[in-house]
Amino acid sequence: MSRPVSVLRATLVLYGGGGDEALVALLAGLLPRPDARIEVLTTATTANPARTAASYARSWQARGCADVGHLEIDETHPADAPATLARLRRADLLFLSGGNQERLTDFLENSEFLALLKERCRTDAGFVLAGTSAGAAALAEFMLVDGRGWRSLLPGGIGVRPGLGLLAGVVLDQHFAERHRYPRLLHAVLAHPACLALGLSEETGLLLRPGQPAEVFGDEVIFAFDAAHAQHISLVGPGARQPISGHGVLTHLLVAGQRLDLATRQVVG
Repeated sequence: MSRPVSVLRATLVLYGGGGDEALVALLAGLLPRPDARIEVLTTATTANPARTAASYARSWQARGCADVGHLEIDETHPADAPATLARLRRADLLFLSGGNQERLTDFLENSEFLALLKERCRTDAGFVLAGTSAGAAALAEFMLVDGRGWRSLLPGGIGVRPGLGLLAGVVLDQHFAERHRYPRLLHAVLAHPACLALGLSEETGLLLRPGQPAEVFGDEVIFAFDAAHAQHISLVGPGARQPISGHGVLTHLLVAGQRLDLATRQVVG
């Protein structure tokens, strides 16, 4: 039986990574006014997060968005610092940069920051939450953290961890086509058949507006795997080091302009 997705009033944007000028432009267009507050959360980024935040700030400023801040949550900047919570309350857009999605769950799990973020997504129709690459993967109920090539189809061949849970009922992977991650996401959806599995290719994303089907944007393809009605799932191979198996997994390949209802799992239009 499929698991219902969360009912959110905020707008969510999930992006598969790669070149992100189109993503920056889309997010700038979603903001209600030029002086809207943007916060770039670089928790997932380990290699010079300040440079990453500054690069995004320049991109948004070139599009007329002047108020861009660098929100730091890491080993020396606690998630629940009063100033950090105040900045989250004021933000019109919170953007999660790429890197290592496990850092996001490690630093935000069970925090007041995460509780406030979930509350804003449930209640604030003017709020936008976006993530690229690891920043997108961490927003789902489950995220992939390990699994490479054909070995991903062996029992125990993947690593799946709970994400931040902003998008319930979804397991998410990114850089999908470019890094040949089909085996590991198929394994993940067979292990969690109540969830819808989404594979976001680079320079491609999903726009989730409240009360509307998710819409694909970008240059490549988003894959959706649905195992809710699979006729057969075996996560233990028939012999030593033999692959898992599954029958009747529904697959969608979606391109720009096409829409998917995450609640019903139906392609719309």
